[in-house]
Amino acid sequence: MNKLQNLQSYLQLHEYDAAFITTPDNVFYFSGFKSNPHERLLGVMIFKEAEPLLICPQMEVPDAKASGWTYETVGHLDTDNAWDKLADAVKSRNVEIATLAIEKSHLTVERLEALQAVYPQANFARLDDKINDMRVVKDDSELEKMREAARLADYAIEVGCKEIAEGKTEMEILTAIENAIKEKGCSMSFDTMVLSGPKTASPHGTPGSRKIQKGDMILFDLGVIYEGYCSDITRTVAFGEPSEEQKSIYNTVRSANENAIAAVKPGVKAMDLDKIARDTITEAGYGEYFTHRLGHGLGISVHEFPSVTGTNEMELLPGMVFTIEPGVYKEGVTGVRIEDDVVVTESGVEVLTKFTKDLVVLG
Repeated sequence: MNKLQNLQSYLQLHEYDAAFITTPDNVFYFSGFKSNPHERLLGVMIFKEAEPLLICPQMEVPDAKASGWTYETVGHLDTDNAWDKLADAVKSRNVEIATLAIEKSHLTVERLEALQAVYPQANFARLDDKINDMRVVKDDSELEKMREAARLADYAIEVGCKEIAEGKTEMEILTAIENAIKEKGCSMSFDTMVLSGPKTASPHGTPGSRKIQKGDMILFDLGVIYEGYCSDITRTVAFGEPSEEQKSIYNTVRSANENAIAAVKPGVKAMDLDKIARDTITEAGYGEYFTHRLGHGLGISVHEFPSVTGTNEMELLPGMVFTIEPGVYKEGVTGVRIEDDVVVTESGVEVLTKFTKDLVVLG
């Protein structure tokens, strides 16, 4: 059963007349069309029985058709009322909309009011959970793309390590990484992070003009998009011999990462993985410095369902992909994060990111 048929069956089961999907990543998931429409209306309308339709800016209609979408594509100009165009396309199918399923976590109040104006008698049902359930398990085609995205992320870390030199700035190293990935015909899945020295102690620090110095720890956090699917990797390396405490923090984080990965298999709860990593760090005396969740789902979006936290009781399923990224951030000493992308297999785990976790000492 393909994605559209799966969702149609869901609509029939719950007696929803249609689903209107507007998150660009979810539009891509169901249609194969990747777009950033900015403020313009983009969406896929999937009906309980009638053929689906895609609505997008008129200038993107050729791209939508080229993406493999074979059903109707409704284009709208900047001077059109896109909601009227959508309503006309629905009306041509002789479909009455009494209950419409929408992404409640994404649709703005303004857009909900626009839908209510078009369908004043309709009830609006939550679609988010169904889409999460569908996207959380990747098929073989999706996993192949994610393996390649991870391979490119490993390559990007290699490039970054080779660029490290005394006096180079974080932004110079970052630029070299991103240029190398562009040369491969790909783009980054989020803003690349290269942090050095004291800046590594900020989990979401901002790269800048700081120059690399001997004795720095350097943290790379980056990802690559390959055919619509993301990777996300973090490695922390040393430029010059690290201090004993820096080594201790590094080894603690590595143990937390590896202990959590070793526990991945179907039936294990997401919260159990977080606890394993957190306990490892706490027992080493650094518990207060691990200030974020263990990981997050990964796929078309770089952050997607589920969240790997200490309160998530969701059991792991084969085909789930997520990050495992423990970290310790101690001001005045260093910050270390080690992040891998993992797939739950039928019997255990496959680690997609393969760059070494031995402490790399450069210079």
